[in-house]
Amino acid sequence: MDIIANYGTTLVLVAALFGFLMAWGIGANDVANAMGTSVGTKSLTIRQAIIIAMIFEFAGAYLAGGEVTATIRNGIIDSNSFVDSPDLLVLGMIASLLAAGAWLILASYFGWPVSTTHSIIGAIVGFAVVSIGPEAVQWSKFGGIVGSWVITPAISGVIAYFMFISVQKLIFNTDDPLNNAKRYVPFYMFLTALVICLVTIKKGLTHVGLHLSDGEGILLSIAISIAVAFAGWIYIRGQKYNPQDDSKMHFANVEKVFGILMVITACAMAFAHGSNDVANAIGPLSAVASIVASGGEISSQAAIAWWILPLGGIGIVIGLATMGEKVMATVGTGITHLTPSRGFAAQLATAATVVIASGTGLPISTTQTLVGAVMGVGLARGIAALNLGVLRNIVVSWIITLPAGAILAIAIFYVLQACFS
Repeated sequence: MDIIANYGTTLVLVAALFGFLMAWGIGANDVANAMGTSVGTKSLTIRQAIIIAMIFEFAGAYLAGGEVTATIRNGIIDSNSFVDSPDLLVLGMIASLLAAGAWLILASYFGWPVSTTHSIIGAIVGFAVVSIGPEAVQWSKFGGIVGSWVITPAISGVIAYFMFISVQKLIFNTDDPLNNAKRYVPFYMFLTALVICLVTIKKGLTHVGLHLSDGEGILLSIAISIAVAFAGWIYIRGQKYNPQDDSKMHFANVEKVFGILMVITACAMAFAHGSNDVANAIGPLSAVASIVASGGEISSQAAIAWWILPLGGIGIVIGLATMGEKVMATVGTGITHLTPSRGFAAQLATAATVVIASGTGLPISTTQTLVGAVMGVGLARGIAALNLGVLRNIVVSWIITLPAGAILAIAIFYVLQACFS
């Protein structure tokens, strides 16, 4: 308690610095792999992907980032175990931010797409075990989170698989793929817009004071999605194509249409990612700020300070802009060959899965969700379409991440104790 009383402001400033570092790592790794499909299909340039991330990642983090934060802050460890020693919780959360952020930046430097969720959870569990003991960890909730790492890639993989199969059957494997694209692509636009609208209206706008009933939210989402589909239909109808083109040129024209959809799904992915994964950076920071502000009191409900969400959003965007290129290359071109139609199926499936998880307050790994979706698209063309060597390396990096976060957090925790005691 003396540490909080004597160094309260310093602790918050250090936590803010390390929280920004953690957000930087999220942008460099998790956002980069989320944008990798768009860049890998050449639907977006790296600069365009960064601009989209700047707008939609920040919007997702600021408007809809509070729901998952409570799970990261209060769900993994039992805060009651730290009631008599809140200084340990504060130092542990700071250590977790630095440990997870450092690991993410190292992984991004080498182009490894790892899980930010694994990093921060491993770090929090590591410091909790050495500071209080295994009883400080709510292992039942930890098990549920681990289960989600398996379930969500499976869900996104299945959605992506059937999404791409439907595109193949309705458009590409037909006698007139271009006209069928004009017919069916507006439906895919409707689905994409619906995913974005549901999370924005029912979740994001709640944080800015607009509360709609379930029925109102669904109706408004459907109305906006129909308008988007109609606008897409008009746009596609207005495009002029040469009917004398051969089948390869028809396929290329269809892919151009799906390139438009990739831009929309990139926006959806960025918003969904910002709403879910910003919690990995601001959760521990929010815990430190609230404990210091209350003089050491640990409460189960604490308002997030106004400056924390923007700090996380800005850090994510800067991380992507400065260090995201290597991870984008790994995900966008390494796992399987992606075209705009394949990338669209993978990205929409990922966005839908992340939005569902974010709405329920369950922290998931966007990395694993996206890789599952890309695998689903690849499997739709046969297992030979997958680069199993790259997948093996990705899985190994996932396995290493959890203990790496824990070991680094334990070491940093002991250093912080020595510095502030």
